[in-house]
Amino acid sequence: MRKLSFVLLMAIILPFTTIAQTIAPEGIWIRPTDKNIQYVGRISFKNPESPLFTYPGVQINTCFTGSSLKMVAKPMSGYFMAQIDNAKPFKVSFYAPKDSIVTLATALPKGNHQVKLMYIVEGYELRPEFRGFIVDNGESLKPAPKLPERKIEFIGNSITCGYGTEGANGECHFLYETENHYYTYAALAAKNLDAQYQVVSRSGIGVYRNYNGPKSGNEKNMRYTYDYTLFMDESEKWNFSRFVPDVICINLGTNDTSTKNYDTSLLTDAYIKLVNQVRRNNPKAKIVMLCGSMMSGKQLADAKSCIDKAVETLKKNGENRISKFDFTPADGSLGYGSDYHPSIAQHDNMAKELTAYLKKLMNW
Repeated sequence: MRKLSFVLLMAIILPFTTIAQTIAPEGIWIRPTDKNIQYVGRISFKNPESPLFTYPGVQINTCFTGSSLKMVAKPMSGYFMAQIDNAKPFKVSFYAPKDSIVTLATALPKGNHQVKLMYIVEGYELRPEFRGFIVDNGESLKPAPKLPERKIEFIGNSITCGYGTEGANGECHFLYETENHYYTYAALAAKNLDAQYQVVSRSGIGVYRNYNGPKSGNEKNMRYTYDYTLFMDESEKWNFSRFVPDVICINLGTNDTSTKNYDTSLLTDAYIKLVNQVRRNNPKAKIVMLCGSMMSGKQLADAKSCIDKAVETLKKNGENRISKFDFTPADGSLGYGSDYHPSIAQHDNMAKELTAYLKKLMNW
């Protein structure tokens, strides 16, 4: 919770200064513009004093000196995972109306320390904003370690978001408290491969038809939002030069086929259009069409068939850097997360499968 005096101090300072550091009651407030703060993911810097993002997997890293570290964010921004040095990662909550500062570390030994932050929920409704760090008086930030050279982009739906990973079982329903992207196949595979990555994903989204949408499809699907920095926000086009992936993994189709009211010809055509759109913006990347792991029966067979037809057509049209990978379908033996989404154990298995595939494909 935040003291009123500091909230007022922030309100006074923000409009009138652009300096990177400000004296605060708890120490030195270091603003998001500090050159030592490292960002990864689709982030809007329209207001550089308060970077905004809506996709899970956004990362904020830095090093610091001193015995403590606090993080400043917009109240109701949601949840992050934090790791200090090599200690066990822990969840950080900005999910209360008055929470604007959270202590990340205290009573640390003297010397240099590192912090890694990851946004772990979908921020479309929450509109999270990062507003800096607070270090001890007399201390400062230091450059973050260099990021891995390998780069992966993940385009997906609730599976990639981490919907329900911390849910007790399949009968539980969605809560921000149980969504955790940190434990997803995407985050784990990237870690296994020593790669930096970014995510473009949203629960319920499809290639042509969102969850339980009309048979003719939804206009605002993944193809609509992919070109923008923020989800379903046309105010800012994404600058694709900011992140140039080596490989792009597309895990969509679960929502398109989630109810019986779908058209396989429209889905196949939509896969082709999405790949062409991704290719225009990423001319050198390899593209992998992922399938699974939530689908089964006719739904799974139709999705596989549509992807196969799309890949075949794309290859005939000269797309020679595309392939397909099928996850092992979930059968309940590894448990379920909320609403029968993949559990943490299922995501771990998916990550192992994808890691092995990408190692071979990319010669990593």
